[in-house]
Amino acid sequence: MAAEFLPGNRLTLLNSGQDYFPALLAEIEAAQSEIYLESYIFADDEVGHAVTGALCRAARRGVQVNVTVDGFGSRNFSNEFMPLLTAAGVQAMQYRPEIGRFHFKRHRLRRLHRKLVVIDARVAFIGGINIIDDNNAPDDMRPRYDYAVRVEGPALQQVHHAVRRIWEIVAWVNFKRRFRHAPVVAPHCALAGAQTAAFLIRDNIRHRNDILHAYIAAINAAQEEILIANAYFLPGVRFGRALQAAARRGVRITVMLQGKTDHPLLRFATQALYLAALESKIRIFEYEKSFMHAKVAVIDGEWATVGSSNIDPFSLLLAKEANIVVRDTAFAGELRQSIYTAMADGAREMHAETFTRQPIHSRLLRWLSYGLVRALVGLTGYGPKHWQADEETPGLTAESPTE
Repeated sequence: MAAEFLPGNRLTLLNSGQDYFPALLAEIEAAQSEIYLESYIFADDEVGHAVTGALCRAARRGVQVNVTVDGFGSRNFSNEFMPLLTAAGVQAMQYRPEIGRFHFKRHRLRRLHRKLVVIDARVAFIGGINIIDDNNAPDDMRPRYDYAVRVEGPALQQVHHAVRRIWEIVAWVNFKRRFRHAPVVAPHCALAGAQTAAFLIRDNIRHRNDILHAYIAAINAAQEEILIANAYFLPGVRFGRALQAAARRGVRITVMLQGKTDHPLLRFATQALYLAALESKIRIFEYEKSFMHAKVAVIDGEWATVGSSNIDPFSLLLAKEANIVVRDTAFAGELRQSIYTAMADGAREMHAETFTRQPIHSRLLRWLSYGLVRALVGLTGYGPKHWQADEETPGLTAESPTE
């Protein structure tokens, strides 16, 4: 489904928790009628307790507060926060709660990975930032580096519809009839600024490829520059071909990825793609200053996206995701400058020679990691035709360990 761009929005870029949580907490404290909050992680730390306290205070003053967290990312939520929230009158649920941790089933990978907050149908927050303290990480990975966007204006209608819909679905699945809300007329969100934006989701029904298609359309239209900063980068056939085609027509492509990771398997699998990308004149940087969790991109200084979706098969094929796409030179310029500042401050450029000279066991590790991730994708029911490029067609493909 094509993105529906709406003019008249006011968008504020928020860099990591240092910007995000003060803004979020202020809006929760000011809420008058309703709050919807979705998060993959709701951590038992200082930030988690601060947000819980603000939500409880809102519920006690009569605000309808609705919280949905993922059952895997926040699997301890029911013990750590549910009693406090419920006692204050907050309605809280888990999406696909984990029951048996040691049994692999395909649906376990279909997670609620969105990070969304909508308050009074007046202001929304969209991005990659979970409810977790930036310093809740190992010492050498602090502070977490990420982005979110504060949104006011007509695009809020799309966000409000999305959070209400997931709330109704989860309430129905969990037999929470009392949590189901009466239908309401979509809020009228007045013009708040001069920025054009579209809200995109990924689900398994009508919006399976909306975020992927938005990326590919923007890459195909790129004339000058593609800048991507993404935590988990393992593009499929269409995405890889689009990047290769852009590189061949002279577009400058820069990709910043994690240098410190919480998922070594995915990092090794991604590094299997480095050599093909570098030989295509795609510049790759690894952010080593701390833990990079961003999922953002800027194209030609005019198109930008911020959201929860990684560029990997788990986000693009399985999880529920949400991104905002912006067509505005001021917003895109601010995000572009922020990424380049982070890159200059804490990233290291990768070079093809590094990977051509590595010993066979290092190449084998990357190749095996890539194969294992590919096998995991296959177990979900999404085989090579959905994700992996054919080896006889141009694309970002893993090098053989013997090449």
